[in-house]
Amino acid sequence: MQLYHRPLSGHSHRVRLFLSIVGTDHELIEVGPGANREPEFLKINRFGQVPVLVDGDITIADSNAILVYLAKKFGTDWLPEDAAGAAAVQKWLSVAANEIANGPCAARLITIFKAPLNAEQVIQNAHKVLKNVDEALIGQDWIALNRPTIADIALYSYIARAPEGNVDTSGYVHIRSWLSRVEALPGFFPFVETAAGLNAK
Repeated sequence: MQLYHRPLSGHSHRVRLFLSIVGTDHELIEVGPGANREPEFLKINRFGQVPVLVDGDITIADSNAILVYLAKKFGTDWLPEDAAGAAAVQKWLSVAANEIANGPCAARLITIFKAPLNAEQVIQNAHKVLKNVDEALIGQDWIALNRPTIADIALYSYIARAPEGNVDTSGYVHIRSWLSRVEALPGFFPFVETAAGLNAK
């Protein structure tokens, strides 16, 4: 099993985190700047994005799709079989792919990668989704069900590093507790931290 990744990518990290938690052997292949646009890489992901998982004859792009694949492959409790439980997880996978990507992720792209985005707008987007996540965690330990699921994994990386995009998370008390619970999971693998945004030294 091979994972094409970038260390500073939260999308890559969520897959590395889950691989570490389920404890499966894998080879890491770092995709350098510009390499994702080369013909060889485009053969495995026509969209030129990381991460990509190659498992024998199976190639899967998109971090959330990879999480689903791994949860199914390793028969864990991280993705429920029942309709209501699966829908609850999918809802938050969609939030990770949309509101998180257009909020905390986008804000971090500005400070770390100099992305030409509107900082004020994406920080506003970030606080809107963080408020919703914080409220959803009132009275419960995990975001989708009464146990950790791939929804928690999908949300973790960019929320944990939101301050790098000048998004202050100190006031979201339920999120702060939830981050600690994720970080206490057996096999937890930390996301590299940078001195950007509110973390600037």
